[in-house]
Amino acid sequence: MPTYATLVDLADRDVQNAQDLATIWGDIRTEFEEQGADLRDSYAALGEHDFIILFETDDTEAAFKSALTLHRHGLEGQTMRIVDTDDFSNVVDEI
Repeated sequence: MPTYATLVDLADRDVQNAQDLATIWGDIRTEFEEQGADLRDSYAALGEHDFIILFETDDTEAAFKSALTLHRHGLEGQTMRIVDTDDFSNVVDEI
């Protein structure tokens, strides 16, 4: 199943406390499941982005819907398909 990563920024979102974020993640996880996506991991990050979200889904439409779900919750981000390093190494070896 393809894996996607979203780099999330909270710059425009007014988060009052950590409990607000916990509620948001629960809602997002539920909506992802409804769209056929599996929210695998989420991480707080230091640096340019505030969070990294990893999810899997079988089709591109569900990936788009998942990215829009984040946006609807006020989480601006950049979503991209990612490939495991070992799988990528196999592709490079074939060239």
